[in-house]
Amino acid sequence: MKKNIALIGFMGTGKTRAGLVVAERTGKKFIETDAMIEDAAKKPITKIFSDDGEIRFRELEIAAIKEAASMENAVFSLGGGAVLNTINVLYMRQSAVVICLTARPDILFKRLVNEEREKRPLLAKPDPRAEIERLLATRAPFYAAATSLIVDTSNLSIDDVARRVIELFDANKNT
Repeated sequence: MKKNIALIGFMGTGKTRAGLVVAERTGKKFIETDAMIEDAAKKPITKIFSDDGEIRFRELEIAAIKEAASMENAVFSLGGGAVLNTINVLYMRQSAVVICLTARPDILFKRLVNEEREKRPLLAKPDPRAEIERLLATRAPFYAAATSLIVDTSNLSIDDVARRVIELFDANKNT
């Protein structure tokens, strides 16, 4: 029986906010793999990208997800690009029910435009809306290959997203 929940999906889909609520409601600890990466590198993700590049970031991400997969009774929020490496998905599937949070591009843009673009290195582009659409199109097959358990957060409150995640976990923890 799987005791962990792994939330995957594009940035802005609500992985962190919903994950915190799910962890609170289920008595699990909440772990953000991006925070694990920052701790390991001793610098923020934006600095990892600017100083060391995306490849180094992805190496640190694999190590963080491998470590997270060995934990028990946790809700994990994975970075939006974690699914680009199949090994990350395989690590998470070992101990977690993997659930993908999605949202429409227009909703993601509205959610992300309010954040400083410097906090989202992949969106620090002249046209962030076009970059969101490009990244979503590129990553869609990876999200689909990672799991068939999907929650569209476009029109849901965080409480509704959390409730749906818990329902999916309960229905799939024995698989």
